[in-house]
Amino acid sequence: MQVITAEYPDSAEVTIDMRPVLHPKFQALADGISEFTFANIYLFRRTHNYRISRLDNELFVITGRDKENPFFILPFGLPDENIVAELFHNHHVMKAASAQQAEILSKMGYTACEDRDNFDYLYSREDLVNLTGRKFHKKKNLLNLFVRNNEYQAKPLLEEYRDDALQILERWNQQHDGSNDFFAAKEALEKMWPLQLCGGIFYIDEQPAAYCLGEELALGESFVIHFEKAVLADNSRGVYQYINQAFASILPEKYKTVNREQDLGNPGLRQAKMSYNPVDFVRKYKVTPG
Repeated sequence: MQVITAEYPDSAEVTIDMRPVLHPKFQALADGISEFTFANIYLFRRTHNYRISRLDNELFVITGRDKENPFFILPFGLPDENIVAELFHNHHVMKAASAQQAEILSKMGYTACEDRDNFDYLYSREDLVNLTGRKFHKKKNLLNLFVRNNEYQAKPLLEEYRDDALQILERWNQQHDGSNDFFAAKEALEKMWPLQLCGGIFYIDEQPAAYCLGEELALGESFVIHFEKAVLADNSRGVYQYINQAFASILPEKYKTVNREQDLGNPGLRQAKMSYNPVDFVRKYKVTPG
């Protein structure tokens, strides 16, 4: 276990040895913000240039930089006003603020705006399993089409199937001409066990065709899908509907919702996510000075 000794404004790289310290803190958060898991922070540490600092015995700040734009996030709570002011002075923008944090910071004179592109989509696990009613009619038809036309099999994504999942990821990446999350997705598969990620893998005609990988959050009431990849082929129409339904059906009933993360402002992705009739969103805010 690595003790985080870097005190702000000093900072340290996020390493997997920090998990025993940080994972329990993330697991104790009730808001269900998809970024706020140790696995997410660790896997996307290079994408967002994450670094971590200790503010006091209980609070940590995670700083980052997207291109040339610095930012900070405070998953575990707000420090005192002087430290908050210093953070805004040094990093300009606070991302992934909860509704409660946004309200407090607004009263302190900061400007909090809804960050719609980063809202997490929440779906009823029961809805995804049953697909009942007119609002899911098209999804049910595509699922039935897939089931009729394919020999398929679903398995838990255990380490013995990791090479098959890596094969799916490589083929998916080729079909998409590279992706911003390829290296994070690859590392997630390679480190499933130490990160305690779990998911499912799906075969069509005995060939690896799709997988999903995630973990629980929101005090164990929700399950977040961090990665979902499928290889598209002539026989794969309806495969995403099948993945969604098959994986939701094996999730324990304690998970009331499935968090399928954000759309990042992509119009096609937003349309696809909305078509599954989310029951709610995990709202996040972007906060700036004045």
